[in-house]
Amino acid sequence: MHLNIPHTLSQQEAVIRVEAAIAEAKEKMGDKGTIDEERWEDNTLHFAVSGQGQHISGTLQIKDKEFIVDAKLPLMLRLFERQIEKAVQEQAKRMLR
Repeated sequence: MHLNIPHTLSQQEAVIRVEAAIAEAKEKMGDKGTIDEERWEDNTLHFAVSGQGQHISGTLQIKDKEFIVDAKLPLMLRLFERQIEKAVQEQAKRMLR
């Protein structure tokens, strides 16, 4: 799955917003899933999450004017790729307010 999501934030503010969104997601996730990897390399977040027997991994690059999301979806979730893309875009809109 590949997404380009525009933003108007500075890279520093974008990183702060992403970190806040991750903290919120951890709270909401509870015992329904785990964050297996959360590693920053410059302005790129390497992530991996597991839940309900599914595993998603990928990167989130924070560029000057956009987020670039690349994620590997398991076969079962690829059937819902469009819905997942839409959910990610909606979450990004909320984060950018």
